[in-house]
Amino acid sequence: MAGPGTFQGGTWISRFTHHHVVVFLLTFFSYSLLHASRKTFSNVKVSISSQWTPTFLNKTAVKLEPVELWDSSHLFPNAEEATLFLGTLDTIFLFSYAVGLFISGIIGDRFNMRWVLSFGMCSSAVVEFCFGTLTEWLHFYNKWFYCSLWILNGLLQSTGWPCVVAVMGNWFGKAGRGVIFGLWSACASVGNILGACLASSVLQYGYEYAFLLTASVQFAGGIVIFFGLLISPEEIGLPGVEEEESSEDDPCRPLINNTDSEDHEPNYSIQEVSTIHQPKAISFYQACCLPGVMLYSLAYACLKLVNYSFFFWLPFYLSNNFRWKEAEADKLSIWYDVGGIVGGTLQGFISDMLQKRAPVLAGSLLLAIGSLVGYSRSPNNKTVNALLMTVTGFFIGGPSNMISAAISADLGHQELVQGSSEALATVTGIVDGTGSIGAAMGQFLVSLIQDNLGWMWVFYFFILMTSCTVLFISPLIVREIRSLVFRR
Repeated sequence: MAGPGTFQGGTWISRFTHHHVVVFLLTFFSYSLLHASRKTFSNVKVSISSQWTPTFLNKTAVKLEPVELWDSSHLFPNAEEATLFLGTLDTIFLFSYAVGLFISGIIGDRFNMRWVLSFGMCSSAVVEFCFGTLTEWLHFYNKWFYCSLWILNGLLQSTGWPCVVAVMGNWFGKAGRGVIFGLWSACASVGNILGACLASSVLQYGYEYAFLLTASVQFAGGIVIFFGLLISPEEIGLPGVEEEESSEDDPCRPLINNTDSEDHEPNYSIQEVSTIHQPKAISFYQACCLPGVMLYSLAYACLKLVNYSFFFWLPFYLSNNFRWKEAEADKLSIWYDVGGIVGGTLQGFISDMLQKRAPVLAGSLLLAIGSLVGYSRSPNNKTVNALLMTVTGFFIGGPSNMISAAISADLGHQELVQGSSEALATVTGIVDGTGSIGAAMGQFLVSLIQDNLGWMWVFYFFILMTSCTVLFISPLIVREIRSLVFRR
């Protein structure tokens, strides 16, 4: 066993095959496509609001139809009520997504995750097509129908994260998992960029075509996942991560496995997948009782509230507080995602070196408090604001990516469940589901605090939630620091 400070790069990199690369890319882009569809809805809200309000109040709408026809089909008397309903749809989606994560994690551990992920992607694409494209083509506008579709979309999209994290956990062992998952967790940020590009490319023809394009790409991605994704190395005769990790303590094991030798020829046939032993799935209650699961879940509820508040409110804050143009604010907000990508990768690398996650999280979150104080006092200067935003994303987005990906994979591969049950998708659903509940509540609380107290109190609220994150994982921090000191 390598000590802290020993990065077993030559060992775990040498075990990678082209199958690992394919799994990394397929899971990466599958979740990117799911996030792209969410970003599309955010990008076309102005167009949807224009379509849902009367022509004589809506100066942006083109009068292509008689006023009588428009008045008989519009949903809201003014743009303010339309915007409020769009915000309600966001909250509905997040709550249904959170509930779905708990359910999807359990389903993912009991059924073939390739089927679950593919079904979720394709079904969600159909719902998005009906929501944004079919209703506009048929000129059918109904608030309850929209709410029902968006609740269903949240439940279907929730199949994505538990399955992709579980598949990645099946292929990539604990050695190097921090840096690999840190880089891989950039899939959400890439999806945000992809969704913005897809929507803007066809928005001039109508918002319904933005939904049509992203839904079509997502549906195609679901088909690719169904035929191309391998959920575990055992499907093609390669050793699983538990087997590899248990063999690392064997001094006679060669550092580089000779997979090309005749005696160790892996079976690449997947015709007999059904004959592979499938361990019994762990129950929801048993998964909650695993060490660290509830502590990290509660911590992630606080941290995801802050992270998603930046995701939803940062462009509005820049426009409202500094009076910058909306297009400029949208472009500038990308730097927060950049900081999160770099932070997740670098902090994952450090946690691999130490072979501990909690101390790295604690250090980053303590520095995040300082970065929040600094960003709340940012001057009216785009360059300085972008720099402070990147630093804030580094110390908040980085730990958020670590908990949702690498740490969830660690929790699902604990010694208590190895060899007897599958827990990875269930644990991931619990952690991310609890986090999504916090994020959903945060969207309401941020707007309430901002309206009554101002933006500075919003940042005080973020500091409080970040401090609560450290508080929840403090027992794990103390235990892992003691382990590091004892090992040295």
